[in-house]
Amino acid sequence: MKNWKDGVNFAITVCDAEGIVTEMNDKSAATFAKGGGKELVGKSLFDCHPEPSRSKLKKMLKEPFTNAYTIEKNGVKKLIYQTPWFENGKPAGLVELSLEIPADMPHFVRKP
Repeated sequence: MKNWKDGVNFAITVCDAEGIVTEMNDKSAATFAKGGGKELVGKSLFDCHPEPSRSKLKKMLKEPFTNAYTIEKNGVKKLIYQTPWFENGKPAGLVELSLEIPADMPHFVRKP
């Protein structure tokens, strides 16, 4: 199977239970190019984040929960979705998806 993760237009960043970056797709490496890009694999997430983000990530690793929000930087709006991943039923780290979204995004309520 081809590496589909490098063929998508959103950033995927994965860390282990200690906060060490284990995977980055091409979009993630490009997004974090100024910080080192793919060279961040093997490095701590905590070194890349200021407070209060650093403390929140540590809490997410200790007491797994999902953190989702939107940001705007340099005129680009993004959805950030950070969530734990599990191995054998135990928290094994975090996955972050970062997707560029339109400034005005349609919202639909679907009826069952």
